[in-house]
Amino acid sequence: MDIPAHVAVVGGGISGLATAYYLRKTCGESLTITVLEESDRLGGKIATQSVAGHTVDTGPDALLMRSPQVAALIDELGLTDQLVRTAAQGSYVWTGNRLRRIPGGTLFGVPNSLATLLKSRMLSPVGLARAAFDLVLPASRVHSEDPSIGQIVRPRLGNEAFERLVAPLLGGVYAGDADELSARSTVPEIDALARNNRSLYLGLRRMRRSVPGGTGGSTLATTRQGLGAVVAELVARVGDGNIRRNSTVTGVVRTREGFRLDVRDARTEVMGPSIVADEVVLAMPAFVTAQLLASTAPAAAAVLAEMPYADVATVTLAYRRTSLTRPLDGTGFLVPPSEGRLLVGCSWSSAKWPHLGDANVAIIRCMVGRANDSRFTSIDDDTLVRRVHEELVAAMGVDAEPIDARVQRWVRGMPQYVVGHRGRIDAAGASVAAVPGLSLVGAAYHGVGVASCIVDAERTAQEIAHRLDQAAIVEGAAS
Repeated sequence: MDIPAHVAVVGGGISGLATAYYLRKTCGESLTITVLEESDRLGGKIATQSVAGHTVDTGPDALLMRSPQVAALIDELGLTDQLVRTAAQGSYVWTGNRLRRIPGGTLFGVPNSLATLLKSRMLSPVGLARAAFDLVLPASRVHSEDPSIGQIVRPRLGNEAFERLVAPLLGGVYAGDADELSARSTVPEIDALARNNRSLYLGLRRMRRSVPGGTGGSTLATTRQGLGAVVAELVARVGDGNIRRNSTVTGVVRTREGFRLDVRDARTEVMGPSIVADEVVLAMPAFVTAQLLASTAPAAAAVLAEMPYADVATVTLAYRRTSLTRPLDGTGFLVPPSEGRLLVGCSWSSAKWPHLGDANVAIIRCMVGRANDSRFTSIDDDTLVRRVHEELVAAMGVDAEPIDARVQRWVRGMPQYVVGHRGRIDAAGASVAAVPGLSLVGAAYHGVGVASCIVDAERTAQEIAHRLDQAAIVEGAAS
């Protein structure tokens, strides 16, 4: 395409960078792209650091490769040969002061076999008997169009199975409360099981049988240099000269010609010259986006301002192998909220990722913070490392101090897809659609994972390219 237009992308995280990349790929060099990032670093929550001499992701640490768009992007960025898949070893839940292996074949904690659930000793005899009722109970009626996960699972499997299996798995992925999270927006598979089957167990078995067998490889991957390599390649393709760091967008105003963006230098707090653009993409957290939409799309701003977020952090620790008193025979463990621990979960990175395997050093990536639990925010980094280490001592029997540590914090870092999420996002989308040339992209809308952000970015870029192409055709006909 030959499109003499300018697109401003506000936000230099994975969503903003991927959108800019796809725009460049689709529209070519004739399109002017400006990415504005408030901080001095790019990648958003993706953060790759050196820990005990190993390159480790201290933010998100995996890409879901099931999406063809993600696989294609990795190939286009020249990173396919650098991909590393997770080692499929299973994982644990820390409950009742023991690490108990999660039964195989579960779907976000919903088991497909009572036998494997019994073998795991995850539940008490009473809890196991209650979970078995799912096989004989009459079909549950899903009364709400958008029920919470708890409203679906608790009546079928009972409170104990929900709290020891489902709650920690959902907390590990979404840092959320499974009694508040929307099943429709977070785990649509479970929502469909409940609506289309009398029993969750039997429905899950039927679903497994209907899905053709895959290649046997893990669907989770990273690169040998971490996800930071994906960010670096996107920056290279977009062009570093098209990216403005330390640039805070303070206002987005719709004009007759397009948009005016008011920009302030984040270091000096001095307002700079405004930017004029034909299209604007807002790729920031919902609460920041809401501020910029207050006058342009007030209905969307009102919705996004109310979206809840959880404070989260990772504490990545390195230990000498000799200080571990148990094997790292899995990808890690999760912790139910009912246990009252600071830890939400841990990835045994040295076992999870083959390229981090080291006979002398073990890397353990710990997650803290979730909905309704922000205790870590009042603790300094040194104290947080000590507290997390103490819980690892209790969970795993670590008998020496870590030899290296990194703490990564995100205040209001994880959007919560609570009940009614899709309806609210649809309403916000309708408000934004009434402002020609304005787009929203990011983890707040259609998926919190890196892969979901990439898919959303490609869709957004295609829509923008189509609008610009149509505008060019109309302009050409008029002239």
